[in-house]
Order: sequence, then structure tokens, then C-alpha cells
Amino acid sequence: MNASREGRKTKDRKISTKKLIIGLGISILSLMIIYFFMGILPSTPEKVVAEKSKKQAIVKKKDEMQEYPSKEKSKGKVVFLTFDDGPSELTGKFLDVLKEHNIKATFFMQGSNLQKSNLQKYVKRAISEGHYIGAHSMTHDYSKLYEKKKFVPEMKETLALIHEITGTSPHLVRPPYGSMPGLKNKKIRKQIIKEELKIWDWTIESEDWSLPNNPKQIIKNIKKRTTIDTEVVLMHEKPQTLKVLPKIIAFFQEKGYKFEVYQDDAHFSCNFLNDKNM
Repeated sequence: MNASREGRKTKDRKISTKKLIIGLGISILSLMIIYFFMGILPSTPEKVVAEKSKKQAIVKKKDEMQEYPSKEKSKGKVVFLTFDDGPSELTGKFLDVLKEHNIKATFFMQGSNLQKSNLQKYVKRAISEGHYIGAHSMTHDYSKLYEKKKFVPEMKETLALIHEITGTSPHLVRPPYGSMPGLKNKKIRKQIIKEELKIWDWTIESEDWSLPNNPKQIIKNIKKRTTIDTEVVLMHEKPQTLKVLPKIIAFFQEKGYKFEVYQDDAHFSCNFLNDKNM
């Protein structure tokens, strides 16, 4: 009888333990699902690696640019304002602000947006007002661009679209997520050099894309990270960026920076790989 009772108790404990484990598993899974939709879980592994590599590379690049004898050095303090991911419905408003302040900027536009006929008027206007338009790929897809090695084909397709719309023949491209670590691949870099493409990353990451409800932080980020005489500022065509753009311009003016626009015949190296051939 005692043996039978002990057996049942043991069985009951096993069942209880099993239920507890299952319950915990369901709870953890539920939390993960909730966190996923709230955006709390970290990015995909490749993006985490890319972010870490970029931060390390920006510090290194700034040290190198302080010694790099580029053509810009003779001009004193120079800043290049750059905007990614256009054209968009906001492109015209960005152009309005830049025109008001008599500033020329460098835009890196995405092929999927360039294909939208209702946005092409802004692309033509940007060129007519003296801005530069480079390529930012067709898809902005990390896997396709770097893992499947479609970087050069996508950039060539995007550049062809820019030429079709504007008549210009740019060579400058900006790698989505930056050149690190995606362009560490030697095969892709050989293709880039063969096709005579030029790569530009940045020296200042404004992080504007992550601050939709905190535009003041964009300004703080830029002020904190402005440390050398030649700065390339990464921004995006976002409402929060548009809102503080006049203050960003005012900051660089107060610091004595001259605003410049990229020119193919005056290219200087600004990539995290420190590859002077790109």
C-alpha cells in the first residue's frame, strides 16, 4: 500500500514538474512574441554585427581622416550633409530648406523609390538646384546585397535609373548599413573597383532614423560627434530630421564649417574599410 502511495506521489510530482516546465515555456514564448512586436528584441545577427563594426570603424576613420591629405583639407572646415533612402514625399521639403539656406547636399537614393513616377520630379529638381544624387541600392536588403553578392548589380541598376531620370552619370554609392562588414568580401570589392564605383560611408551617424519622437536628440548626437575638419553627416529623409534641419545647419555655421556637395572629380576616401581604391 505504501509503495503504491509513493508511486502515485512520484507520478504526481513528475506531472507537476512537467506542467511547470510547459507553463514556463509558454510564458517565455509569449513574452518573446510581445517583445518582438514592441521592437524590444535585438536586430538580426548580421545587423548587430554591422552596427558594432560601424561604430568601431567610425572611430578609426575619424583618426585617419585627421591625417588624410584630401583635397578638402585646403578648404578649412568642411561639412557634407547627406540624406539616405529617398526620393520620398518629403524630398521637396528638404530641398526647400536647403534652398532657403543656399546649401547643396548629397542624396543617396534607393532604386525602388526612384521607380515611382510621382517622386521623379523631386529627383530632377534636386539636380537642377545643384545637389548630387548617388545610389543606395535597389532593395536595401542586407542578405541580397552582401550574402548573395548582389551589391554591384543593384548599384549599377540604381545608377542607371538616376541617369535615366536626370541625365547625370554618378559613380558614388553608399552601402546600406555601411561598408562594414558587408564589403569586407574581396570578391565584391574587386567588382566595385572594376566598375569604377566609389564608396562613401560617414563620419557622423545622427541616428535620426531611430528618433521619431525625439528630434532634439538628433541635434545632440551631431554636436557631440562633430570632432574633425572634414565631416560627412549621415541623415535620412524623415519628418524628425526635416524638423531640426535648420538648427543642424545653424550649428555648423556657428562652428565655422563650409557646406560642400560631393563631386565625382574631387572624390576623397570616406569608407570604413580605409580602401583608397574606392
